[in-house]
Amino acid sequence: MKHKDTIQLFENKSVRTIWDEDQEKWFISIIDVIQILTESIDPNAYWRKMKQRLKTEGNETVTNCHSLKMLSPDNKMRLTDVADTEQLFRLIQSVPSPKAEPFKLWLAQVAAERLDEMQDPELSVDRALEQYVKLGYSENWINQRLKSIEIRNELTNEWKERGVKQGFQFATLTDVITKTWSGNTTKAYKVLKGLRKENLRDNMTNTELILNMLAEASTKDISQAIQPVTFEESKTIAHQGGNVANVARKELEIRTGKKVVSAFSPNKKIEK
Repeated sequence: MKHKDTIQLFENKSVRTIWDEDQEKWFISIIDVIQILTESIDPNAYWRKMKQRLKTEGNETVTNCHSLKMLSPDNKMRLTDVADTEQLFRLIQSVPSPKAEPFKLWLAQVAAERLDEMQDPELSVDRALEQYVKLGYSENWINQRLKSIEIRNELTNEWKERGVKQGFQFATLTDVITKTWSGNTTKAYKVLKGLRKENLRDNMTNTELILNMLAEASTKDISQAIQPVTFEESKTIAHQGGNVANVARKELEIRTGKKVVSAFSPNKKIEK
């Protein structure tokens, strides 16, 4: 199965999702949905009790739910109970919440939009633009962010060509690039900005985004030139690409007297 992890937003709250290319369907984190619908301080406990009750009642939907690895708040990939959209519609009926109906409408829209994007990939960019505008980001930042998405996709496509596996190996190479240019691992970078599930790039400043793009674009270009065969060779190239941006960062910091990498987040500023 080919999976694509992403974060969806419902009323500015994160919902972890995985798109299964083979089955052409979304799988959604049940815990995230429970937390949104119930606002429970312990959605895991709520789901355990709910799952036990539904199993006792002979509910086939909960029996057919399975687990997939998703990025957890501690920035590690952990098994999480998921449901496809059809299963989730049925589970939501068992959760007393005034948000149930709005969430169902949102879920149906997400499913429909993904199918549309498969027919016309430009729609995904258009929707990302619309989402960032709604969140209050500046036009300049949005342009940089959309460009960073394009560059990231070019890099991951290159990694796939070289036999790099999605998941752990993608995350490892990304971590090498990030640490090399910024001096922080991805996890440390997120801690610096006070992030948990949020996307790191969505919380970078314009300058941070530009340097991250330079690092990833350089990694892709070097990889295409060298054509690595092994994962270790790709790690070396990731370090080389990250170092291109590292040199630029240090030069900029000398010229300005200011640190490029900071705790500031345009997203946090918007929330205030």
